[in-house]
Amino acid sequence: MPLPTRPPRQTAPWPAAAVRGNSLTPHSPALAPLLSPPPPARHDHQGDETMLRFSRFLPSASRRGFDLKEALWSGSLTFQHAVSTSAANLDERSSGKKFASYTVFKGKAALSIHPILPSFSKLESGGSRIERNGSVMLTFFPAVGQRKYDYTKKQLFSLSPTEVGSLISLGPAESCEFFHDPSMKSSHEGQVKKSLSITPLGSDSGYFVNITVLNNVQKTTDRLSVPITKAEFSVMRTALSFALPHIMGWDQVLTHQPAAPASSKPRVERPHPDSEWER
Repeated sequence: MPLPTRPPRQTAPWPAAAVRGNSLTPHSPALAPLLSPPPPARHDHQGDETMLRFSRFLPSASRRGFDLKEALWSGSLTFQHAVSTSAANLDERSSGKKFASYTVFKGKAALSIHPILPSFSKLESGGSRIERNGSVMLTFFPAVGQRKYDYTKKQLFSLSPTEVGSLISLGPAESCEFFHDPSMKSSHEGQVKKSLSITPLGSDSGYFVNITVLNNVQKTTDRLSVPITKAEFSVMRTALSFALPHIMGWDQVLTHQPAAPASSKPRVERPHPDSEWER
């Protein structure tokens, strides 16, 4: 004798089910877009215009980077520090490089220093040699207001390894001065001349870092001076001492040097004097 079967339980479809946990019902206007089937695909320009209007609310990575770059030097000192970290993170994700600097902000100007690593070129033997020497870049920014600096009027001065050594060995009452021609040994030689001087403040309290840029083409002379305290110069001296072997490329030679075959002889590279005077 066959067993009686239970009739199937009647269940309402999901759109007609009650929504628990809130006061919304399936017929509420707030749930209508969720419960209604998607509209058929449109092939006219009206649908494209709707998508364009919606895309204006989506974040754009390129626009965000542009806004950060513009805001980097437009805000106050505190805001500037906060945004500079985000801008560096964006650059790291895009290029894989890391950027770090030490900046001193004063009333009339700001000074920032950062290392520039040397570039290497591959040899036919499989090794590599320095193609362009590294340096330490000094960047000066004039102040245009309280805690505001004009990035567009920056002045650059690149220090060679020997010039870095002069700053490291500078005594409390000593001074030094460097002269550069960025266009030396070219048809534009003498058009722009730069000089950097470091003079003591007195009473062993720090130094004045001064830059003078003479532009014979535009007939202008720009002078910026940043007082550096004893503590700030101590940070600079320590950072320069750490960066010196890196801008010379010695860290890569000592840490990534492959074992040479026993039969091979080390090649002696003859330094060229132009490498010290090309800045």
